[in-house]
Amino acid sequence: MYQIDAYHYIYLLGILPLVWLLYALVGSWKRKLQSNFANPALLKELSPNRSRFKPTLKLILFSLALALMVFGLMNPKIGTQLETVKREGVDIVFAIDVSKSMLAEDIAPNRIEKSKRLVSAILNQLASDRVGIIAYAAQAVPQLPITTDYGAAKMFLQGLNTDMLSSQGTALDNAIDLSGTFFDDEDQTNRVIFLISDGEDHSDAAANAAARAAELGIKIFTFGVGTENGAPIPLKRNGVTESYKKDFDGEVVITKRNAEVLESIAAATEGLYQDGNDTQAVLDFVSEQLKAMDKKEFEAKKFVSYKDRFQPFLIGALLFLLMDLFLFETKTKWVQKLNLFNENENEV
Repeated sequence: MYQIDAYHYIYLLGILPLVWLLYALVGSWKRKLQSNFANPALLKELSPNRSRFKPTLKLILFSLALALMVFGLMNPKIGTQLETVKREGVDIVFAIDVSKSMLAEDIAPNRIEKSKRLVSAILNQLASDRVGIIAYAAQAVPQLPITTDYGAAKMFLQGLNTDMLSSQGTALDNAIDLSGTFFDDEDQTNRVIFLISDGEDHSDAAANAAARAAELGIKIFTFGVGTENGAPIPLKRNGVTESYKKDFDGEVVITKRNAEVLESIAAATEGLYQDGNDTQAVLDFVSEQLKAMDKKEFEAKKFVSYKDRFQPFLIGALLFLLMDLFLFETKTKWVQKLNLFNENENEV
């Protein structure tokens, strides 16, 4: 198995056609000047030891050296051994609210973008914990199953938006129940849900879902985004606000953060609520809570350990450059005797 560290250096191979073109132009220019001085037969008599093939051979050697240097810069790596890696951590599911109320701009730039940045910042400080992502509005949908691939988590995170679910609302109970299905390891001691929302759930089902999660040994930490004063929900087209969402009476809807709902959900599972508007406070809170939890060893994972293999390419390039340097354009006597290149026309 192999891998390449820096693929972008391959574009340097584009220098080779330029070198060959320059060689052809210079050769044409030389022949033109020589023809003005004397005819080919006379030139051959004047320089009988000049080889016709060595200039081309020197070009080939230089091209090979340049190509090997480029491959060396790309730093190819070849797998040499298999290692077993064991990780210790906590299983975390991020449940992110994508309902229309998350478009409110009482927290910059808006609640949904703030939530995504918050989750991304948390991912940046995790080490070996497994993570999963779900999105929810009036219903909950899985986005990323439990994994240690934080890069994939960030990719799925960026794809979240308030248009991904047609039905609107904030069904916290569905989000909690779906998150609970992500934990398939019965021996996992610590299962955590980070629920990010403005808390606008108008049903009592969330408390029951939290109780079910507590029975499964799941601890829920909730993060509230938005303000208690609230803000209207903008309706935009091409990034421009055209109006605001209104109720059946034609009044502009003001969506407010409901911290009490989020606090009750967290308390039902012996978790805690944290204001999600302050990113640094959230990061400190998450770090403190995870440090206090017992880590369990999981997922003995095999991967290939790669070693750099740029050295042979650079050594080869150096050898070709030395050969090009010490290869003169005059004929080699012993090669001339062998007549490998048909240079001895008298024997033709």
